Amino acid sequence: MTTRWLTAEEQRAWRAYIAATHLLEDAIDRQLQQEAGMPHLYYSILANLSEVPDRRLRMTDLAEKSKITRSRLTYAVTRLEKDGLVRREGCPSDKRGSTAILTDAGMDVLERTAPGHVETVRAAIFDHLTPEQVRQMEEISAGIARALEEPADVPWRRRSTPSCS
Repeated sequence: MTTRWLTAEEQRAWRAYIAATHLLEDAIDRQLQQEAGMPHLYYSILANLSEVPDRRLRMTDLAEKSKITRSRLTYAVTRLEKDGLVRREGCPSDKRGSTAILTDAGMDVLERTAPGHVETVRAAIFDHLTPEQVRQMEEISAGIARALEEPADVPWRRRSTPSCS
């Protein structure tokens, strides 16, 4: 099999992408640590829970939505639970499953932290792009995400399970 090396243009684009994503993740983490005492991953878990009915999701669904392994999610939710921001309940229809629930305290932290988070994202990305570049960014990012989500064996995916009721 022959290696398909990156062209010079692809190499420049790849390295620019890597630099931008590392710098962006660092900027977001610094802002969230300063304002909420938590990393971006924990904030994302709270945000994902805030966007669903009753602010509750089965842990396997939350792992898929967050694009992280179930073990990494369990660790993060345990920390958020200790801080009173999330609580877990067993699933009555499946004794092996559990549900993560965003508490009122977690919602308060999210609402208090969201304006600074949005400003960090805006200052880091959108203030530097034209409306056409924003559209292109969405199109490119969605295409990459679709291609990477195709394999059924990604670590956060699991066979469909009944929802907790």
